[in-house]
Amino acid sequence: MKRIFSLALAVLLVCPVLFSQQGKRFQVAGVAFYNLENLFDTINSNGNYDLEFSPEGQRRWDGKKYWSKIKNMAYAIKNLKSDITPMGPAVIGVSEIENRSVLEDLVRDPQIKDYNYQIVHHDSPDRRGVDVGMLYNPRMFQVLNVTHHRLTMEGEPNFLTRDQTCVTGLLMGEKISIIVNHWPSRTGGEKKSRHLREAAAALCKHIADSVLAVDPNQGVIVMGDLNDDPFNTSCAEVLGAVRKAKDVKKNGFYNPWWDVLDKGIGSLAYRGQWNLFDQIIISSYLVGKDRSTWKYFKCKVHNDIPGMKTTEGDRQGYPLRTFSAGIFLNGFSDHYPTQIFLTREVAQ
Repeated sequence: MKRIFSLALAVLLVCPVLFSQQGKRFQVAGVAFYNLENLFDTINSNGNYDLEFSPEGQRRWDGKKYWSKIKNMAYAIKNLKSDITPMGPAVIGVSEIENRSVLEDLVRDPQIKDYNYQIVHHDSPDRRGVDVGMLYNPRMFQVLNVTHHRLTMEGEPNFLTRDQTCVTGLLMGEKISIIVNHWPSRTGGEKKSRHLREAAAALCKHIADSVLAVDPNQGVIVMGDLNDDPFNTSCAEVLGAVRKAKDVKKNGFYNPWWDVLDKGIGSLAYRGQWNLFDQIIISSYLVGKDRSTWKYFKCKVHNDIPGMKTTEGDRQGYPLRTFSAGIFLNGFSDHYPTQIFLTREVAQ
């Protein structure tokens, strides 16, 4: 009993009050995702694929550029906080990172050092040498278990991509599982590569189903750069993420980003068209009116952080990248960060 009371007190201390209404108080937790776009160190440790991001490579990727990139990424993460989440997101999924070392450099940056972000990382077999990972604030999230899942394609023995990482933990005392993804790209065209993302979605669905089979009374969050939009087959049919919260079935998924994209808001743009590949999709347990446990509140594409937007030319309004056409722009990423907010009633 003493331990439960201490945990409840700790939760109250770290989680801000969202609002008070009719004598009730609510907490909020942010869960974010950010594709860091080629966050490589300067060491060529992966042959030809890594040479590009080394001092001798095509991009002349030296220490000055690397530490500028780290600083810019930390600036973006610092600005994921809000009035209702002054400590920033509890969890941030990331992609396009070379190794654990770059994340260690990132979380030590003075702009976010005080958040004390901890790291979940796993080396994937991806040919470019990029992985997914997760940062978490230990005051708000405690890791219980981590598993990694490899996507293989029958008849394609040379196919290599990023593993999917499933992190189960306690979000301010409440069990939740988060699956971090970076599905295969559209290289060769959307149609030609579609089967790869559908296979990735099937693997992700299998992971989620396995988690819920063990404990159906918990939330599951699927996040990542899915390289598909909410309406594509991989998301809407294979994963089964529905457009409207009222339509989600038990242990199914709700995708709040569908309506966001319909408003012309995306997380990246290509040839004048906005896409919303950076999605955070939630299971049915996180949907509904019962606020005694974490429930979905709202979502946001962080396209309004000062300095992170291209301000001129034919890419005006696009995310400001690190490189464009081989020219170093000292930018951020070709993706904007995305975030969902969960709320929970605080017992009086």
